[in-house]
Amino acid sequence: MYPDHRGTAQRNEINGIINVLKPPGMTSHDVVNFMRRILKVRKAGHTGTLDPGVAGVLPICLGNATRIIEYIGDDIKQYRAEVTFGRTTDSQDSFGETIKVGDAAGITEKTAVEALLSLPGLQSQIPPMVSAVKHKGRRLYELAREGIEVDRKPRRIEIFEIEIIRCWGFGTSSPRVLFDIKCSKGTYARTICHDIGEMLGCGGFMSFLVRLRTSRFHISDALTLEEISEITKQGSILETVLPIEKALPLTSVWVYDDVIKSVRHGNPVFLPGVESRPDNLEENELVKLMNSTAGCLAVARVVYETITDPSLNSHTRYIFQPVKVFC
Repeated sequence: MYPDHRGTAQRNEINGIINVLKPPGMTSHDVVNFMRRILKVRKAGHTGTLDPGVAGVLPICLGNATRIIEYIGDDIKQYRAEVTFGRTTDSQDSFGETIKVGDAAGITEKTAVEALLSLPGLQSQIPPMVSAVKHKGRRLYELAREGIEVDRKPRRIEIFEIEIIRCWGFGTSSPRVLFDIKCSKGTYARTICHDIGEMLGCGGFMSFLVRLRTSRFHISDALTLEEISEITKQGSILETVLPIEKALPLTSVWVYDDVIKSVRHGNPVFLPGVESRPDNLEENELVKLMNSTAGCLAVARVVYETITDPSLNSHTRYIFQPVKVFC
């Protein structure tokens, strides 16, 4: 899929990202361990946890690409979710115990759809007890398994868009709505389903979820674990690896060969070492330092420095300070 992956074959190692379609029934860490084992790599990590019961896009970073997880894990997420009304569960999904049954036969499709479409915007959300958020060093889902519930602080999230896909069963005790949601990192679809049920007064839970997209990785390009195993046996796994520079959602600044060694040691790059750059870079903006032969060298921060020359004329120059080095 990505035949221009630079330098990997020559180094006989994998430095990049594989877009994995996580199956239900496995934890995200299980998938990472599978990739380590099947690819015989030491360094691997995922860009954002998916619950064991949820399928969907789970990019796995390999080798030096594990160093960019923080830059691609904070991007926009997209899910397809289903809410079923008339029942509330302790986990806010279909795997939990029923804690309340409500009368959903009286709500209309129009009312439910309008409630969902009213959600986009900035808001606060309390993470569910079954989430991976930490409380005093422990995951909330670990505490939940022990029957412990703790107070959780609301977190700021943003819902960018909701699209209704299909509606069923209105007029019965368990009407359902299937919808797509585009949202920020840290948004829990199960909590949205729960909250909509509370808003309508009949209760609700998430009865289905699949992650369609995270950052530039989409489900249409994702590979199953079986496909990855077969491609690895065929010796063509490198063709599926997305290079670091293509995964990083940052502006490119191209530098000359003679500054590669300096970047490797974390030293700043000044304009004489820059081959090309955009004109509209902002102070403190993160960019990726690129080289035509060595590929992606580093993530760097744009620094403005004011210089006063002997004639007392002041001017500003760009400095690119590496903050994460890959070369």
